[in-house]
Amino acid sequence: MSHDVAIKINNLSKSYLLQQNLAHSSYKSIAETLTQSAFNIYSQAKSILKERDIDSESYRTKQKFWALDDISFEVKCGDKVAIIGRNGSGKSTLLKILSRITRPTTGEIMINGRIASLLEVGTGFHPELTGRENIFLNGAILGMLRKEVNLKFDEIVEFSGVERFLDTPVKRYSSGMYVRLAFAVAAHLDPEILLVDEVLAVGDADFQRKCIAKMSDIANQGKTVLFVSHNPMAAKQLCNYGIELCNGKIVYAGDVQATLDHYSSSMALIGHQGIRERIDRKGRQNLKFTEVKIFDTDGQERDYVKSGDDVFVRMYYDATNVFKNARVLVAFNVISPNGNVITNINNVDSCGVSLDIHRSGYFECRWPNINLRSGDFRCTIFVSVNEEIEDWIESAFVLRVEDGDFYGTGKLVDRAQGDILVNNSWRSVNV
Repeated sequence: MSHDVAIKINNLSKSYLLQQNLAHSSYKSIAETLTQSAFNIYSQAKSILKERDIDSESYRTKQKFWALDDISFEVKCGDKVAIIGRNGSGKSTLLKILSRITRPTTGEIMINGRIASLLEVGTGFHPELTGRENIFLNGAILGMLRKEVNLKFDEIVEFSGVERFLDTPVKRYSSGMYVRLAFAVAAHLDPEILLVDEVLAVGDADFQRKCIAKMSDIANQGKTVLFVSHNPMAAKQLCNYGIELCNGKIVYAGDVQATLDHYSSSMALIGHQGIRERIDRKGRQNLKFTEVKIFDTDGQERDYVKSGDDVFVRMYYDATNVFKNARVLVAFNVISPNGNVITNINNVDSCGVSLDIHRSGYFECRWPNINLRSGDFRCTIFVSVNEEIEDWIESAFVLRVEDGDFYGTGKLVDRAQGDILVNNSWRSVNV
């Protein structure tokens, strides 16, 4: 492998074996469960004696799921690569393989440099150890000497903002605290290759900006960055190259803006589908979104709105638990037709309103005087409870906007000037 290549992947595939019982649904009586357990014991004994597979094909079928399917690409040293795609497209699997957390089924991987990885919350830290101990543990895993970690220790702690809880076991941290410390460790221990997987979804806006700034610093030092994100603005700000995955395959690769445009076009089609049965969602799913509807002030459901309209966005859900007096964050991102995130609307930062979660119901957001030009705007919806993601669906719905008389003048500024309309007033002052 050439010295100017950081990562080279040839014909990489990863499969998982899925098992499905043919005879029963997911709900079983005690008798059925005991019968199945007895059958399993019998099958295992039979397997030992006859050296056969422990599963009876007449009882259970096995299917292979290809999380990655024969992908090949090369990353140059110093490249900043955005890995994008729908949930379940293979992005996280790719980073886990590069981080040596899981092994590929087939293919070849060559890596030139020391890797630091920040994958989903919970990866890489020992829950029983304190924050302080995990900093040194991660440094050792990365191959660093204790004195090297000591040199960076104060910077890591300051960046993470968890000084008060440094000697507390990390199993007692909130998801936000966990991610802040994990990112601080991964980003400050001088990796030659940094892998980051969607950690910016947890944490406040200030921390997200700090993360992007830190990754930019790392990239500007000539280090290599692979960045999995659903945030087009962050990907465009940080990366120069993009790879789009879909169903485990590379469907597009090239300049980051061109990759984001391709992805945006494919997601626009998905946004017109219903969300109740969507499986490309993230979170614990104690709460699941089932439907999104738009209503006007007369209570009429709308297929489209006009600039200047007052509307209500209702996000319907079913929940397995009732949450009262919890920290509930409900949000939706509005993404322009060209793939840029225009705004994030949520109950905490926008208006400071607390929300309860019932067994079933809907969250309603009033959006007065819509200030968008005409177009189809994709919206991603998100809900977390006590900083734990419950449900997150990309392109959950499309907000279709037509130009209206926003200013009350019968005129609008030229469309080439942007997607946003702003109420304003003018005066002339003689000085």
